Amino acid sequence: MTILIRKYKWPALLAAALVVFSALIFFLIKSYTYDSSTYFESRDFIRQLKQADANWNVKILRKKIGVNNNLSLAPPPEAQSRWEQLERLNNSGPLAPLWASRRQGYVDAVQNKRLLVEQFEQHNANLRKSLDELPIVEDEIQTLLLDKKSGSETTRLTIASSVLDLALTTSEYALYVTSDKAREVQDQLSELERRIGELPPSYRPAFVLLIQHAKTVIEEQPLVNDLLDRISVIPVAQELDNINELLNETQRRTAATDRKYHMYLAVCASLMALLMIYLAVRLVRSYSVINQINHELQTANDRLEERVQERTRELKEAERELVDAARMAGMAEIATNVLHNVGNVLNSVNISAELVTRKLKNSKTQGLAKAVRMMNEHATDLGQFITEDEKGKLLPRYFNELVDSIANEQVQLIEELAQLTKSIDHIKEIVTTQQTYAGAARLIEPLKVSDLFEDALRMNSGALSRHHVTVIKDYQDSPLIMGDKHRLLLILINLISNAKFAMSHVDHPREMTLGIRIVDPTTLHISVKDRGEGIAPQNQARIFNHGFTTRKDGHGFGLHSCALAAVEMKGRLFVHSDGPGQGALFTLELPLELAST
Repeated sequence: MTILIRKYKWPALLAAALVVFSALIFFLIKSYTYDSSTYFESRDFIRQLKQADANWNVKILRKKIGVNNNLSLAPPPEAQSRWEQLERLNNSGPLAPLWASRRQGYVDAVQNKRLLVEQFEQHNANLRKSLDELPIVEDEIQTLLLDKKSGSETTRLTIASSVLDLALTTSEYALYVTSDKAREVQDQLSELERRIGELPPSYRPAFVLLIQHAKTVIEEQPLVNDLLDRISVIPVAQELDNINELLNETQRRTAATDRKYHMYLAVCASLMALLMIYLAVRLVRSYSVINQINHELQTANDRLEERVQERTRELKEAERELVDAARMAGMAEIATNVLHNVGNVLNSVNISAELVTRKLKNSKTQGLAKAVRMMNEHATDLGQFITEDEKGKLLPRYFNELVDSIANEQVQLIEELAQLTKSIDHIKEIVTTQQTYAGAARLIEPLKVSDLFEDALRMNSGALSRHHVTVIKDYQDSPLIMGDKHRLLLILINLISNAKFAMSHVDHPREMTLGIRIVDPTTLHISVKDRGEGIAPQNQARIFNHGFTTRKDGHGFGLHSCALAAVEMKGRLFVHSDGPGQGALFTLELPLELAST
């Protein structure tokens, strides 16, 4: 049980801390979900709407008394955003249906009021027009009645009085709409219509117009008053008060929810504080243990660094020995090739020396001593001996033949000695070439790759001739480059030697292609391609490994040392073969560094 507690204690504490922290963040976000300023802005918007409705009512009253006002209700500029704000505040939660009904009630009230206002505006326009025209028409009639042609004085005065009474009564009716006033106006209209027949025909249109205005006032004034009464009872302000009350209720509920989230925040913060205190105590208790462990780790690290330094020194020593061994192997490879070439040339030297020796042993000059002794024996009678003696007579012919024979032998000896001298010079050239590269292990100098190929071919010329290998030179013109002669020659000799061995058991023509290519302005490719036995796919990845070889008498150092030399020259050596019997292509890739001229 104790083991389980120790194993899962810290994961459990971490999980608890994450849960408490997540809850803390959640409640913190929820507590800031509602901004209190939003309610103030919304109530201010409701106040603006109530003020706009009050202004609307004032405009209607002013319109009634004749002041020309535009009765369209213009909402505040920010009305759309304010309504959206109210929607966000009240469109969720238990009060959402109540908000929807009160919002719709306000919209319906405004719509109904707008319709009544439009009707009021139409009827009031007719009423105001008749009221404004009534005094003007009455003045025109009074002017006409001043003309004596319009009838007797009594008739004119009676009609003028009736017209004046009708105008006054109609104006009073417009101010105080009562049924008595309406009957009085109707009586006066009947009386006036009856008296119109007593007037000349030219006067009648003015009286007809006066009667029409009076009737319009009687008809429109009750309608206008009724519309005003209906407009005044539409509860736009009450609906806004209801919305404002709903806002207050929503704010109270939000405040309660906010207090609840603050309480939850306090609980979570307390838990986090307790957890932090516990962790601080554990940190203090663990500090000494950590210091002790750090001290032990430091001690172990010091010992480890000493062992690493010791191992590093051993590795460097081993690497240096390996490089020296690879270098010595390469030098041995060069020396072996030199000895093979020198041995081949020495065969020619031995043959030439043997021929010279045989010529000297079998020379015709050996019979000259006998002829000279014979002449010495007959020194006193030499003339008689040569002319009369049989043997003496042969001496002149013998000497003639001896001269021709000596001349012939001399020519042959000179030819053999010339061949011998040429072979000795060839030996000197091979040894000189080997000595030139033997002492230049790390010298970077200007060189021409084609010349290095020629030196490598000279060192392998005997073996190439013995194995009947045809060399094809595919050289691209290349400038002088900066390089290491020794390492490059080591690689070329090994590659040529390997290509020669790869073709030693094939039946088809043995051809070796040497290539020099500038791939791009920074890369040089040097290649050796053969038509030999090829490389199996499983061996291509191991061909450059130390000690790997497929020859029975091979040591596996050559290609490995070549790969190391290529790396030392910041290049690489790689091989490609299509498989057994398909030959192989070895390519040395080097950075192209031109020699300054």
